[in-house]
Amino acid sequence: MHLTMDKTVASADEAVADFFDGATVMAGGFGLCGIPETLIAALRRKGTRNLTVISNNCGIDDKGLGILLANGQVKKMISSYVGENKTFERLFMTKQLEVELTPQGTLAERIRAGGAGIPAFFTATGYGTVVADGKETREFDGRHYVLERALTADFALVKAWRGDRFGNLVYRKTARNFNPMMATAAKTTIAEVEELVEPGQLAPDQIHTPGIYVSRIVQGAAYEKAIEQRTVRKRVA
Repeated sequence: MHLTMDKTVASADEAVADFFDGATVMAGGFGLCGIPETLIAALRRKGTRNLTVISNNCGIDDKGLGILLANGQVKKMISSYVGENKTFERLFMTKQLEVELTPQGTLAERIRAGGAGIPAFFTATGYGTVVADGKETREFDGRHYVLERALTADFALVKAWRGDRFGNLVYRKTARNFNPMMATAAKTTIAEVEELVEPGQLAPDQIHTPGIYVSRIVQGAAYEKAIEQRTVRKRVA
């Protein structure tokens, strides 16, 4: 049997071909920055349904994860910030979408813990609020803490700036939000990159996600670099 470390696939559609109804999916990025938009679009074309999606947010109505939501593919969202999506609001208010809101830092740590094999941890965030409802609490050194369960997924969709054929990834600036930790916390991690290079072209000290965590890698194209709410100063005459 011939073994290869080359993890490239020909297209995003091929990369998501084994997604199944009812899967749990992590999707990296922050707002519309650093999101795996090519893979999300492929997942929309595939039409996989009843997804539980773990992501900081759910995009906006016609971009990012919002296109899966509008297409009726998402059953549940585990998120921190959901304020930019009118479709999300409508589906939640009409009880067509399950939502688990999690403080942003807690969400990040739940994912990191899942990738590290830590099943749960205590955090002071959320104690005394609805976030703690139904959860175990304990006191340590006079301060109260809430027990939070780690998060893992069937698939993680991540976006990197550069990657090599072995799956080593380098993120750029804000795009590092959630992507690196999600890459470690799924059974199958699929990465899309802006630039695909040959092994050896990435400086070892600069690699954020080692290829051992990545199952497939695909090069994206024609990134839009959308902005949720563009705010600029008025020109001075």
